[in-house]
Amino acid sequence: MKIQKLIYLSLVGISTLFSSASFAQANYPNKPINFIVPYGAGGGADSRSRQIAQKMSVILKQPIIVDNKPGAGGNIGTEYIARATPDGYTIGMGNFAPLAVNKTLFGNLKYDPETDLTPIVLIEKGPLVLVVNPNSPFKTVQEIVATAKAKPGELTFSSGGIGGSHQLSAELFEQNAGIEMIHVPYKSGSAALTDLMAGQVSMMFDQMYSAMPSIKADKLRPIAITSKKRSPLLPNVPSFGEVGYPKVEVLNWQGLVAPKGTPKAIIDKLNAAANEALKDPQLRELMLSQGNEIGGGTPADFAALVKSESQKWSAVVKIANIKPE
Repeated sequence: MKIQKLIYLSLVGISTLFSSASFAQANYPNKPINFIVPYGAGGGADSRSRQIAQKMSVILKQPIIVDNKPGAGGNIGTEYIARATPDGYTIGMGNFAPLAVNKTLFGNLKYDPETDLTPIVLIEKGPLVLVVNPNSPFKTVQEIVATAKAKPGELTFSSGGIGGSHQLSAELFEQNAGIEMIHVPYKSGSAALTDLMAGQVSMMFDQMYSAMPSIKADKLRPIAITSKKRSPLLPNVPSFGEVGYPKVEVLNWQGLVAPKGTPKAIIDKLNAAANEALKDPQLRELMLSQGNEIGGGTPADFAALVKSESQKWSAVVKIANIKPE
C-alpha cells in the first residue's frame, strides 16, 4: 500500500508539474519581457530593436523592455541571452557577427550560437555598398581590381573594427578577385567613413543606411552593391554579380533569438508576433527606405540562414587569418 501510495503521489506531482508548465505557456506572456541588444544605444541594432519591440509589445499586450549590453563585438549581450532562463521572458537581437562570425574569430566564446540559442525569426537583411571618395580615380570594380593587381598592397580599405561586416566584405572581395589591400580598422563605422571622405583611405564597404546620406550629398561615390540585385535606392549602381563577382554577396542581417530550451509554444507565439509586427506599414517603409530587405518567416528559416552564414564566414575568416583586437 505504501509503495502504491508513493507511486500515486509521484504521478500526481508530475501531472501537476506538466499542468503548471502548460498553463504558463498558454498564458504567456503575463509579465514584461526583457529584450537584450548586444550593442550600444543609438546604433542600427539598437534602433531596430526598439522599433520591433514597441510593435510586438502592442501585439503581445505586455511591455518589452530594451536593455543594451554592448561589448566584445556583441559577445557580452549574446552570451547574456544564451545564459538566461528559457521561459520566454528574456529574448534579444541576434546579429550577423555574434551568430555567424565570432565563434571562428574569437575561438573561445562562452556560448555556442548553435547549441545555446534558439532562433525566433529573421528581422531584416541589408546589403553593403562599396564606396570611394568622389575625387577618387575609381569608377568601376574593374578599375579597382586592375590597380590592386598592378600595385599589390597599395590600396587601403577602412572599417569600423576587426571582424565586422565592413572588413569581411572587403576580405571576401579580395579573395574572389585575387587581390591584396591593406585593412585600416577604426573604432567605429562613422570614423572610418569620415576618413574615407577626407581622402585618407581608398575605399570602404558600408551599410546602405549609413552610406546613403553621403552618397546623396555627393560626398561618396558608390561603385557596387553586395546584394544579388540592384537596389531601388541606387538603380545605377551594379551588383558585384553583374561585374563578374557573384560570390561577393553580403547581407548584414539580424533577427530575434531566445535561450535554448525555451518552449516551442512560446517561440511560436513570439514568431507570430514578430511576423505581425513586420507587416506594419510604417516599419516596412522605414526598413525599405534604408535599403534593407524585410525578414519574417519561421524559426527554421532563420536557423538555416544562421547555419549557412556561419559556414561561409568561417571560411573567409580562416583564409584571411583574421585575429581579434
